[in-house]
Amino acid sequence: MDFETVMQELESLGKERTKKIYLSNGAHEPLFGVATGAMKPMSKKIKINQSLAEELYATGNYDAMYFAGVIADPKAMTEADFDRWMDAAYFYMLSDYVVAVTLSESPLAQDIADKWIASGEELKMSAGWSCYCWLLGSRKDDEFSEDKLSWMMEAVKNEIHDAPERTKAAMNYFLYTVGISYRPLSEQALETAREVGTVEMKRPNKKSSFLNASENIQKDLDKGRLGFKRRYVRC
Repeated sequence: MDFETVMQELESLGKERTKKIYLSNGAHEPLFGVATGAMKPMSKKIKINQSLAEELYATGNYDAMYFAGVIADPKAMTEADFDRWMDAAYFYMLSDYVVAVTLSESPLAQDIADKWIASGEELKMSAGWSCYCWLLGSRKDDEFSEDKLSWMMEAVKNEIHDAPERTKAAMNYFLYTVGISYRPLSEQALETAREVGTVEMKRPNKKSSFLNASENIQKDLDKGRLGFKRRYVRC
């Protein structure tokens, strides 16, 4: 499938109801409103195609940008490529669920995520923390430094309540993911999350969300989910 065919197919799959949901979460035109599950038949046909992914991502169309992440080749992307994608990610559904997800399958993942976390920019920070969530939830525990993750949890404890709003959400989910998906620090993650307590995340034109990682960690521990790992990160 070439670029024009993919764009036509995405347009035909768009639903007004889905489009409204995306718009309410921060997306803007152009977009068609395609449910992610509806993209699977196309992704099975195309599989991996980095050049096509680049064409789609460059459109600025949310659905095309999302699909670009599905068919991208993360191992072929350079740090400059990921930075370029991040610069074009104008809201969290792109930064955390397209760019961060794609980055998590790259050998450059931790280095780039660390840089974004340190950037001081809301969506870059959010993407960096989110990338670690995708990594921890899919890779073996021995691929991570226990000392580094412990230090990162301490940073979350000290900074989360004053962090930018989307970064708060990603930091909160980081604590949860360590607690469930990284066995060596599960107890520390639960204790840190208890110390953090409830985090208020303010949202434009909506009521605040109240996040509590300790409650979610405990619920899933009680269900026997300690050590959970995803088989796949991308669709």
